[in-house]
Amino acid sequence: MRFSKTLLASTALAMSAGAVAAEDMADSMTLVSWGGAYQKSQVKAYTEPYKEMNPNVEVVWDESSAEAVAKLRAMEEAGNVTWDLVDVVIADAMRLCDEGLAMEIDADEVLAPAPDGTPASEDFGDLLMSDCFIPQIVYSIVHGYRTDVEAWNGKTPTSVCDVFDLETFPGKRSMYKAPLYNMEWSLLCDGVAKEDIYDVLSTDEGVSRALAKLDTIKDQTVWWSAGAETPQLLADGEVVIGSTYNGRLFSVIAEQNQPVAMLWDGQIFDLDGWIIPEGLPEDRLARVLDFVRFATDTQRLADQAKYISYGPARASSAPLVGKHIELGIEMAPHMPTDPANTQNVILMDFPWWADHRDDLDAKFQSWLAN
Repeated sequence: MRFSKTLLASTALAMSAGAVAAEDMADSMTLVSWGGAYQKSQVKAYTEPYKEMNPNVEVVWDESSAEAVAKLRAMEEAGNVTWDLVDVVIADAMRLCDEGLAMEIDADEVLAPAPDGTPASEDFGDLLMSDCFIPQIVYSIVHGYRTDVEAWNGKTPTSVCDVFDLETFPGKRSMYKAPLYNMEWSLLCDGVAKEDIYDVLSTDEGVSRALAKLDTIKDQTVWWSAGAETPQLLADGEVVIGSTYNGRLFSVIAEQNQPVAMLWDGQIFDLDGWIIPEGLPEDRLARVLDFVRFATDTQRLADQAKYISYGPARASSAPLVGKHIELGIEMAPHMPTDPANTQNVILMDFPWWADHRDDLDAKFQSWLAN
C-alpha cells in the first residue's frame, strides 16, 4: 500500500495542527540506527523526552542501519515492511528514494519551522539533498590512533596517508568493510588530487588503482562493519590506527580516557538522517510523523550535540550547541566542522556514490575475498 504525496501532506499538516488524535496513531515504533554512542545520543535527545510526553508509546530499536538498503529491498519484496523510521547516510537515502523504498516528503509540511519562523526548507538549506531525506547531523569519517605505540619511536601520524605507511607506523589497521571512504583515501594517497578522485574512480583503471593501494595494507587490516568496532579495537590494543565516525572516537577519547588521539587530516564529511519507509499503514505513518516533527526541531538537534560530537543539521541549532552534558567540556571544538579540524577535508560526492555503490560493493567484496 503506497501513500500519495497528497495523503502524506494532509497527514503532516494535520499532525502540525494537532488534529490527529493519539488513539489514531500506532502505540509503538521500530527505529533503525547504528548502535553504540550514536544511538545512545538519539535515545537521550529524542526518544526519552518523546516518551515522557507519550508514555504509552513503545520504542523498539534495531541496529541494522549498515544493512538498511538490502533489508528494505527484502522487506519490500516480501510485502512486509516492519521498520517505521530508518537512520541512513545520505548516499543510501538517495538510493532508497530512487528505488521507491523511501517516502518523499515536503520539509515545510513535515518538519517544524525554526523558533523565529524560518521554514524548515531554509533552515536545513542545502542539506536537504534528497526528496526523501530528513537530515539530522553532519559528521565525518576520520582515523584514530594509539598514542602509546612503542614501535613508532615517538612519532605520531599527521597525514591520512600515514595509514598506508607500514614502515614508519607498523601495526594492525581497522578499515570499513566496504568501498566507501577507503577508495577516496587510497586514491588520494596514491597521488590523485582531491578534485579528481571521482573522475578517476569512474574508470575501471581507477578502481583497480584504488584496490592496488589497499592491497599494500590488506594483510594488516581488520575490517569493521559497525561503528563501535574501531574504538573497541583501539581501546583493546588490537589495532594501532583505524577509521570510524568522529563521534565514536570522541567517546573513546574524551569519555573513556583511552590512550587514543584523533587524526582529522583527510576526514570525509558525510550526512546522516532519517528516511520513512514507503507504504506504512496510516496509524504507523501518523506516529512516525509526530515523532519526526518533534525529534528534528531546533532544540532537539542541538540537544543531541550534548552527547556526541556531531554537528546539528539545522542552522538554527548551531548557536544552541553548548557543553557535553556529563563532561562539561565545550563541544564546538570537537565538531568536524570546526575550522581547526578542516584543513584537509574530502567532500564526498553523494550522488556519485548513489549511482555507483552497488557496482563498487560487488567489486570490493570480490577483492576482499581474494
